[in-house]
Amino acid sequence: MKCPVCQSSTKVTNSRGADHGRAIKRRRICLQCQRRFTSYERIELVGLTVIKRNGSKEPYVRHKIELGLRKALEKRSVIEDEFQKLVSSIENDIFNLEKDTVSSEQIGHIALSHLKTFDQVAYLRFASVHRNFKSARAFEKEIQKLEKAK
Repeated sequence: MKCPVCQSSTKVTNSRGADHGRAIKRRRICLQCQRRFTSYERIELVGLTVIKRNGSKEPYVRHKIELGLRKALEKRSVIEDEFQKLVSSIENDIFNLEKDTVSSEQIGHIALSHLKTFDQVAYLRFASVHRNFKSARAFEKEIQKLEKAK
């Protein structure tokens, strides 16, 4: 792997498992500038197809889940490591469905179940898009459900 700063070769100084065995975390040092950084190798869900609401199909891409969650968590104080654990746990649940195709609806439902305990404000933001809230009343109903679940 090349150094992100000077593009020179790097050396691995430490490797360990991460994300419940679904990734490898490597500490690296640049042989030229001596900068240290961390890289991750993740298992990619190859061959998984997502069926969108309009019926179109596209390959599963982890980054899309990350984007949706980042939007819901915008201006919320979240540690990056905790965010990546959240994404990985959602991805694990998708992977554990053991299907070749999964609907965007299922992915959204799984994400909501994780967000409910991770950050309730982000949960409401994500739910408003995923469930297509049309009014303030829809928010009120969802807040009432959250309060009853406590």
